[in-house]
Amino acid sequence: MKLAYFTDKNFSNHDFTTEPPEKGEYENCEFAGCDFSGIDLSEFIFSECVFTGCNLSLVKLEKTALRDCRFRECKMLGVNFENCNPFGLSFVFENCNLGNASFFGLKIKGTRFKNSNLEEVDFTGCDLAGAVFEQCDLKGAIFDNTNLEKADFRTASQYSINPENNKIKKAKFAMPWVLGLLDRYNIEIEN
Repeated sequence: MKLAYFTDKNFSNHDFTTEPPEKGEYENCEFAGCDFSGIDLSEFIFSECVFTGCNLSLVKLEKTALRDCRFRECKMLGVNFENCNPFGLSFVFENCNLGNASFFGLKIKGTRFKNSNLEEVDFTGCDLAGAVFEQCDLKGAIFDNTNLEKADFRTASQYSINPENNKIKKAKFAMPWVLGLLDRYNIEIEN
């Protein structure tokens, strides 16, 4: 079956939960104020697309391609990004709510998270070398066997990272949240 192809299209305020998008390849398209919550986007291809103010909570992304996509002010609760097609996988998140999302095992070097809620996000086994967590809340986020080399946490908050089972060489941290590297030792630190 040949996939439909869409390029340079703008989709505004569509409720895709009642009328799902046509399965296909979307290149350089913009989605603004659209509701995708809970729908199946498996095997879709999104290249250089921008999603602004969309609800993508609990979308299914089995073998979905997300190549150079930008998400702004999107609600993306519980999204399992690890099911995406890994080829060319790259995205940027700005002012998004990604609570309980999972990036398990993905190679997403240099990914930029800006002003986003990353509470209880699973980064287990990820390659996040050079990633930037700018003004992000990482309360309860899971970092286990994660490559965080050269990652930037200077303006991030509430993270807890075990240096013994994560790669943190040349990662950047700042006070007071750098103390999250010592959480596992259950020690008291005074100023």
